[in-house]
Amino acid sequence: MTKFRPCIDLHSGQVKQIVGGSLSTTASELQTNHISNLPAQYFANLYREHGLTGAHVIMLGPGNEAAAQEALATWPGGLQMGGGITAENAKLWIEKGAEKVIVTSYLFPDARFSMDRLAAVIKALDNDVQKLVIDLSCRKTGGTWTVAMNKWQTLTDMEVNHEAIQKLEPYCSEFLIHAADNEGLQRGIDEELATKLGQWCTKPVTYAGGGRHLEDLNLVEKLSQGKVDLTIGSALDIFGGSGVKFDDCVEWNSQRASR
Repeated sequence: MTKFRPCIDLHSGQVKQIVGGSLSTTASELQTNHISNLPAQYFANLYREHGLTGAHVIMLGPGNEAAAQEALATWPGGLQMGGGITAENAKLWIEKGAEKVIVTSYLFPDARFSMDRLAAVIKALDNDVQKLVIDLSCRKTGGTWTVAMNKWQTLTDMEVNHEAIQKLEPYCSEFLIHAADNEGLQRGIDEELATKLGQWCTKPVTYAGGGRHLEDLNLVEKLSQGKVDLTIGSALDIFGGSGVKFDDCVEWNSQRASR
């Protein structure tokens, strides 16, 4: 059954909600929906108190390591860690308290997928694929979706399709997929992508991007036959949004757990 999965997005050491397509190295181009005056550990504790497992912490660029470590220390073994994860630091983040690490850009040197790099990450994790989440966040390219790296600004050579999912499933415990063109816009989810992910994936998968109403949880559950979880960010009241109440998402998960 579809669950609500929360997030902690970090940018320049602060918890923010950002329009995904605006992330770049140019600060003037950044479009921010919300900058929280609360630290990352506040949200980590909030999720811990409500038993919201599978939450992801994403470091969007440099200057976020301290905030990320504070969040992990607040809920050891309860959060997934992503953003700048490599074979060199993957195990270190696990040791710092991450339940799992999330990897994207490292797998695509020069924007080309590298199985050798994926193998290196798994080796660094002592060959425990249960500690690895593969992030296939993507942008729409014509009638397909293409994995995007470097804060979703660079398109890679990998399409998000059934073949790619089948190829990668043996090497991870789950997938995280942001629809980068929808991220932060609160204009609705990519219904076609959510549907396809439900058809393609046999491992757990979380979709993020465009969620704006509590009803989107119902929609994703229907489209994916309950196989895809949903992250809602900018629309949440805890992130300054008005479309979705955090408490309602907690109640949604509680109802699903009791079925």
